Amino acid sequence: MTKKSWTLIDTDRKVHHDAISLGVNDTEISGSAVHFRRLRGGLRDGVDSLEVDNGKLRTVLLPTRGMGVWKAWLDDWEIGWKSPVRGPVHPKFVPIGDPTGLGWLDGFDELLCRCGLSSNGAPDFNQQGRLTWPLHGRIANLPAHMLEVECDREEGQIAVRGVVDECRFHFLKLRLTSTWLTRAGELGFRIIDEVTNLSGTHGEMELLYHINLGEPLLEPGARIIAPVRTMAPRDAHAAESLEQWETFPPPKPGFAEQVYLFQLQPGEDGRTHALLRNAGGTRGVSVSFPVAQLPYFIVWKNAVASQDGYVCGLEPAINFPNPRSFEERHGRVRKLLPGETLRFELQFEIHDDAAGVERTERAIYKMQQPLTTTLYRKPRAEWSS
Repeated sequence: MTKKSWTLIDTDRKVHHDAISLGVNDTEISGSAVHFRRLRGGLRDGVDSLEVDNGKLRTVLLPTRGMGVWKAWLDDWEIGWKSPVRGPVHPKFVPIGDPTGLGWLDGFDELLCRCGLSSNGAPDFNQQGRLTWPLHGRIANLPAHMLEVECDREEGQIAVRGVVDECRFHFLKLRLTSTWLTRAGELGFRIIDEVTNLSGTHGEMELLYHINLGEPLLEPGARIIAPVRTMAPRDAHAAESLEQWETFPPPKPGFAEQVYLFQLQPGEDGRTHALLRNAGGTRGVSVSFPVAQLPYFIVWKNAVASQDGYVCGLEPAINFPNPRSFEERHGRVRKLLPGETLRFELQFEIHDDAAGVERTERAIYKMQQPLTTTLYRKPRAEWSS
C-alpha cells in the first residue's frame, strides 16, 4: 500500500485535531513534514494552519480561510507579500457586510486567495445605495468543514483536500472541493478546484484567483511576462501607463492602483503562462492554467510604499472583477445546472535561478510569436464598468 491518509477536520464525524505533526516516518516521503495547528492570539486567534514541507519548499495553507495559501518559503526566500494587515486573519474579524462593501480588505494578506463564489468583483449597490454584493465575495472567509492529507510514497506526492460550502437558504448552494498537491523537492504546487452546484435548481458563480507577490521578488524594474492576445486598461488612470504595464515602478506613497485586463494565448496543450521576475531575471514566480477553464487574466499593480503593501497581483479568472451586475449584463457570470461541477486547475512554479527564469520566458515568447496583440489604449466598454 503506497498511500496513507489522515483526516484533520470532518464536522460530520465531529473530528478536529487541534495539533498534529507528521514526519518522514509517517509520510514515507523523503524530506517531508506536515504540521497542523490552531493559531492563538490577535486577529489570527482560531485560524487553522496547515504547513507542508516537501523537503525543498515549505507552504502554509489556511483551511479556515477558504483553503487559501498564506505564504511559501524556499530557504530564506519568503514568497508572498508584506500586507499591512497582520494575518492570517480569522473570518470573525472580517466585516464582509460592512456598508462600504470593502470589509474584505480587513483580512487580505495571502499569497493566494480565491475571490467568489457568488461574486468576486468591486462592491455592487442597488438603486437605493444598499450593498448587494461585497468586494471579492465570501469564499476566502469561509472555513473548510472537511480537511484531509494524503501521502503517496510511490509518487512522492502530498495532497491536501478541503471542502468549503458557500450556501444561503433560498439562494445559492455551492461547494468548493479544493485539492492542493506537491511532490518531494518540487519548487511549486498545483491546485485542482471543483465547484459543485448542490441545489436542485440552476446556480451561478464567479471565480478569480488573487495571486499576490511582493518584496523581495517585486522590486523596481521587475517585469510581468505573458502571451497577450487582447489587452485593455481598466480605467483612464491605468491607460496613462499603458506602455509600461509590464514593468513595475518603485514604491511611491499614495500610488493609485492600476489594473490591466487580458485574454492570453494558450500553447499547444491549451495552457497559458504568466511570469513575474525580478529586475535582474535571477528569480521569478509563474502561474499556468487552461484558458478554456479560466479565459481571463488580470494584472494588479499596487506600487504604494512598502509599509502600505507594495504588491503585484497575477489573477486568472472566469470573469473580470467588476460589480456583479455589470458582469451579468455581459454574460460572464457562469451558470451551473443542478448537480453540475466545474473544474479549475492552476500550476504555481518558483524559479530560483536565471536559467529557470529564462526557460519560462522562452516558453511564453514561443506562445506569443504567432500572435498580433489586440491592444485597446482606452478602457473597453464591455470589459470595464
